[in-house]
Amino acid sequence: MDHTIVAIATAHGIGSISIVRLSGHEAYGIALKLSQREKLTPRYATLTPLYDFSATLMDEAIVIYFQNPKSFTGEDVVEFQCHGGVMVAQQVVQASLSYGAVLAQPGEFSKRAFLNGRLDLTQAEAIASLIEAKSDDAARILARQMRGELRGYVEKIRDALVEILAYSEVVIDYAEEDLPRDVVDQITHKLHVIQKELSKTLASSHRRSGLMQGYRVAIIGKPNVGKSSLLNALLEYERAIVSDIAGTTRDTIEESVRIGTHLIRLVDTAGIRHAHDEIERIGIERSIVAIEQADRVIALFDSSHAMESEDDAIIALIEEYSSSKPFMCVLNKSDLPTVFPVNKVAQYDPLLLNCKGDLNGLIEALSRSMDGDNDSQEMMLISQRQIGAASEALDAIDEAYQPLQSGELELFSFHINQAIRSISAITRPYHLDEMFDKMFGQFCLGK
Repeated sequence: MDHTIVAIATAHGIGSISIVRLSGHEAYGIALKLSQREKLTPRYATLTPLYDFSATLMDEAIVIYFQNPKSFTGEDVVEFQCHGGVMVAQQVVQASLSYGAVLAQPGEFSKRAFLNGRLDLTQAEAIASLIEAKSDDAARILARQMRGELRGYVEKIRDALVEILAYSEVVIDYAEEDLPRDVVDQITHKLHVIQKELSKTLASSHRRSGLMQGYRVAIIGKPNVGKSSLLNALLEYERAIVSDIAGTTRDTIEESVRIGTHLIRLVDTAGIRHAHDEIERIGIERSIVAIEQADRVIALFDSSHAMESEDDAIIALIEEYSSSKPFMCVLNKSDLPTVFPVNKVAQYDPLLLNCKGDLNGLIEALSRSMDGDNDSQEMMLISQRQIGAASEALDAIDEAYQPLQSGELELFSFHINQAIRSISAITRPYHLDEMFDKMFGQFCLGK
């Protein structure tokens, strides 16, 4: 990190303001050269002309200097708020390069903030995810995690595990000391508490993953029930071809639309029926995959037609997958006389609608379903990396019970060590000194 980095911090395109950011030990000096000023007051917005290497005026901009360590990266940081557009910000970047800066790599500002102790890994991931948040709820969760909410949660579990490890190591190495008689019972109770907490968090994180990644909603049904018409109606434009010919949609079609406070990915699937050719067979197979990958599934039936074997196949899919993901049963073409035996799907609380008419009932039901996933009181892991680390920690805890009960404390300590290292990967590495501090501090050993 010896060099000073520079990059445009705002999205490319035309706008009123573009921000160019410098970070490094030469940032302040480069800013003085660009502004031709003798000094800049830290954390004070200064309106000043900016000049390139040949002293040609580039722009009149606002310059803010953040003196280390009180900056985002922990280094000297200077931000130039120049006029938006394609050229001006690029000129400021080129002028900075001519004075010795180098172009920042993707994520390098956040990386420096992490290495300088200004961010932990949870905050860095929250920043990256907030930029691409797919719902209002996700943005609120990520904003809290940027303030350290997840870090505090992980540190609490980590400290409890370190304390358990200290208990175990004391029993192994310092059995002659005056230790509590119910050490094993205490350890078992503490492990149960941690195990319950981690299991709850993992289950919640899996259930609410759509908040972060955007919900995938698959529309399934036999041919000609109105799947493509429903997709077009929700998008409010003709995205999919609509035809009375069965098998018109031969592959999945995906488009994004905002439902309530959520950005969702709608997936229109091929009609599920007996395939007449290889292409149609592949399309139907992809429909099954779409169901498996979806967070929500809309099962569409034609209320104006009698029940057919293809409808039975859809009901069978609902029964097969309903335990793992929410289904919404929808009877389309409600403007026509009802012929479909509604009692066959009554247990799924079918919603009647005409996809060429009012969709408010379906939109509200989808919105309520997704809103129901957000419990602001529950902790949430926001990435597969975090979920993987927590899962590994939970597995290690599960494996630690048997050696604990059988008195094999060396093996027990090994599993708890694994659990600590796994959970610590979410925020910061674990060091053995932490366990020694617990041992010699809490138990007052070696007096």
